[in-house]
Amino acid sequence: MKKHNIFTGLRDFLILWSSQAVSTLGTAMTSFALIIWVYEQSGTASSITMLSICSLVPSILFSFIAGTLADRWDKKRIMLLADIVAAAGTVTVLALYTTSNLHIWHLYIINFLLSFMNAFQGPASYVATTLLATKEQHVRVSGLNAFSGSIVTILAPALGSALLALGDLKLVLFIDLGTFIIAFMTLLFLIRIPKIANDADDVKESFAKSCSAGINLLREHSVLLRIILFFAFINLIAKMGGYGMLPALILGRTNGDQVSLGIVEAAVGIGTLVGSVLVTLMKPAKSRTMVVFIACGISFLLGDVGQSLSRSVALLAVTAFSSNLPLPFVNANLTAIMRTKVPVEMQGRVFSARDTIQYSTIPVGLFLGGFLADHVLEPFMVAVSPVQQMLTLAFGTGKGSGIAVMFFAVGITGCVSSSMCLKNPIYKSLD
Repeated sequence: MKKHNIFTGLRDFLILWSSQAVSTLGTAMTSFALIIWVYEQSGTASSITMLSICSLVPSILFSFIAGTLADRWDKKRIMLLADIVAAAGTVTVLALYTTSNLHIWHLYIINFLLSFMNAFQGPASYVATTLLATKEQHVRVSGLNAFSGSIVTILAPALGSALLALGDLKLVLFIDLGTFIIAFMTLLFLIRIPKIANDADDVKESFAKSCSAGINLLREHSVLLRIILFFAFINLIAKMGGYGMLPALILGRTNGDQVSLGIVEAAVGIGTLVGSVLVTLMKPAKSRTMVVFIACGISFLLGDVGQSLSRSVALLAVTAFSSNLPLPFVNANLTAIMRTKVPVEMQGRVFSARDTIQYSTIPVGLFLGGFLADHVLEPFMVAVSPVQQMLTLAFGTGKGSGIAVMFFAVGITGCVSSSMCLKNPIYKSLD
């Protein structure tokens, strides 16, 4: 009798997952190095958040179209094409840097173009994962994705800092290209993604109608749409706090010390790593929605509130670890709910509709976070006033103290919002 284990039936997924993790590590090292480079050029929180905004807006704007095409086109070809464009972006940055012509606005444009391709790769990857895993393994593969993401978060700052010390940005970019080759060749030659038969009605319907099919399905499943809208709000406030402004807080608190940023970013990854191991090995929860809301509230409380009150790198690292440990439970269970409730032949469109709704608030949150930090809260914490003197007792003085005030407000808001949803019985229908 053949012995089964928790990874039975995941051979192709594991090969794809591991090779993509290697490529993601290379990309993350480049992103870390570019954050350091941009901050050295400008010294503002807005310049950092603008990088993220340019990486998100096109994915959101073109998501509906991309999801429809991902359902109709070959998933593997879409993923390969997106990888090629990403590599071309790295080559462009390398060429500009090598010739001393790289400027911050170049990175904004390149991130914008790469985000456009990610709009297509995202839904294709979602569907590919569903096709490579059984229904019983959906939470587990989400946990594995969180696991690889946490490993990347741990290693990227350390390796990025080491490579910058050994060479410069050029060395980081060369290694990024090497990791791309590994992932590209693995997907091209070793992975076979099963094809799905398109429904005859889907093939005949107009492209515009097909694009709207995802949002129409969500309207029919109002509770599913409601939880997506909740996380759209969560993404808005989270990007004004620890999940968007953490590099600016650390660099401000430590006078631009990249080692301190690397330590805290590594703690983020370790927390996610521990959480992803737990969610991968544990049996699926009976109430997925309860896990989602409890874990979300804990993350805000331990993260944003804790980070706002922390002034040493050690405490910032501890709060970064503790706040990210619950996140794999949020993401894995939320993704499993979506994969269970949405037919596979429509997942490209529905996941794209979800991404458009859920992530549309992220650029707004990043913009507001950067604006409030640079033009409102940071200047406020410099000017002496009765309120400022009271706030300094909790949040300290100097650069970063204004961002800390914003973190505290975000943490309280996120924790209260999650608690209110936990008490709402309407979400139990998703379990």
